[in-house]
Amino acid sequence: MPTSFGESLLKTFASSGQLCVGMDPSVEQLKKWGLPESAAGAEKFCIQMIDNCVGEIGLLKPQVSFFEQFGSEGFAALERLLVRASEAGFIVIADAKRGDIGTTMDGYARAWLSTEGPFVADAVTFSPYLGAESLDPTIAFASRNSKGVFILAATSNPEGKVLQSSVSENQRSVASNVASYAAGFNKESMGSVGLVIGAQANLIDMAIDPKKLIHTPILAPGFGTQGAKLSNARSIFGDLADVTIYSVSRSVAGESSVGLRERVQIAKAELEIGLSR
Repeated sequence: MPTSFGESLLKTFASSGQLCVGMDPSVEQLKKWGLPESAAGAEKFCIQMIDNCVGEIGLLKPQVSFFEQFGSEGFAALERLLVRASEAGFIVIADAKRGDIGTTMDGYARAWLSTEGPFVADAVTFSPYLGAESLDPTIAFASRNSKGVFILAATSNPEGKVLQSSVSENQRSVASNVASYAAGFNKESMGSVGLVIGAQANLIDMAIDPKKLIHTPILAPGFGTQGAKLSNARSIFGDLADVTIYSVSRSVAGESSVGLRERVQIAKAELEIGLSR
């Protein structure tokens, strides 16, 4: 039997830690590095990111929009980079934030979660805002292919709070309903249906009970440039600290490629301190 995504994630946590480095070749980042504002520039940027993370961490998260901005050439570059990262042994989480229904969603699943699809990713981020249950077929498809799904629940952007903390007909917040939906797939050990919960999210305000998510992997943006400190990881996530993937992007990418590996090492050391407290 193929290893589930959750099992693969646990093995990576044990061998390489819980730090995830985002690959975000925005136009602004390419300018900082003196790279062309093109698919070729984005590819060069990410090759450096991948190569400098080898031997340091086990998780990478490419932001799909920064490749999509360069059209077909950008997607071709992303395809090559995903293969490179996979062959280097990384778990790759494609930050695509897809979300739709029916056959349209089936197309997204085949693109991102198939073992024979064009994009080699181990997990993908999805939006639940056409109804969490609209993701049922996608989650089933992912499970058959030993892939993972991360569902947006309580994100790190301040604009998200109004919607995500809104109370639905069952008197629970939208985020709480999404969290319960994901947790229902993860009964034992580390599951393969995760949640995106930002470091700035207030779980009390969202009425999310961490004790019900102890088998649910958490993808946590919001560290580094966005303000949260890796050295506070356990104090921020409490009971969820050991199932959380801590994502950093711009703070590691920095102003140039010089010192990139050292910045990855510093972030990893800060997280180790944060989890030891």
